[in-house]
Amino acid sequence: MITTTALHQGSISVIDYRCDAGPSDPAFAELHCNHSVSYVRRGSFGYRCGGRLFDMVAGSVLVGRAGDEYVCTHEHHPCGDECLSFHLSPELMEEIGSRNGIWRTLGLPPLPELMVLGELAQAAARGGNDLGLDEVALLFTARFVELAGGRDAGTFQVTSLERRRAVEVALWLEAHSHEAIDLDQAAQHVGLSPFHFLRLFSRVLGVTPHQYLVRTRLRHAAQLLAAGERPVTDVALDVGFGDLSNFVRSFHRAAGVSPRRFRQAARGDRKIFQERLAAFA
Repeated sequence: MITTTALHQGSISVIDYRCDAGPSDPAFAELHCNHSVSYVRRGSFGYRCGGRLFDMVAGSVLVGRAGDEYVCTHEHHPCGDECLSFHLSPELMEEIGSRNGIWRTLGLPPLPELMVLGELAQAAARGGNDLGLDEVALLFTARFVELAGGRDAGTFQVTSLERRRAVEVALWLEAHSHEAIDLDQAAQHVGLSPFHFLRLFSRVLGVTPHQYLVRTRLRHAAQLLAAGERPVTDVALDVGFGDLSNFVRSFHRAAGVSPRRFRQAARGDRKIFQERLAAFA
């Protein structure tokens, strides 16, 4: 088993599990240390817990309850399996939904509502979109609770005070966008839980906090690229990207051209503009 921690914060952690066990490998008992939901993205395996057996396939969701003993079996699939697992803090579990019936579900079949979010989380873990992995993990977990509990999210009402809070954080993110900021830090700035803050910010401003942060960094990068001579690596670091490849990928996704090509266009290279216009013809 290869285990990689993709995210570790106070309220939620994301762990990438890659298992190469096959039919000839012995199964053994394990223990859930906290509540979790795991998205199976490849392979298949058996999940035995509480006297029940679930057959997990790609797209299924494995549900873990703190203190439960379980066994994973691999009779049917010789090539292993992969899961992206979201582990909840006790405080977050209570806020999102702690009814025992939900966490006794143990497993869900592939559901479109969760499969889409699961793949979105996987893309975020790879840096393939501008969503924060912590944000998608919260959305996935909240959607699981809604589906398993048989209830809809309903209408989320926002007060004028909460609107001011969302705008206040947006201004704070703008001023501190060059720093390493996560969802927990932003939520703490206005004294809200990460889950409530994520819903509030998204409802008021139409984007998630991480999307706003990334787009602010890209805007600042465009300003620096257009106006100066600093190397692209320095620009990436100056605006808050800790990884050059992530910056180049994010900038290209937003602008349609690389940072270097954008700088050339800003200096009057008409060919680049013509190429971009031709792409829409």
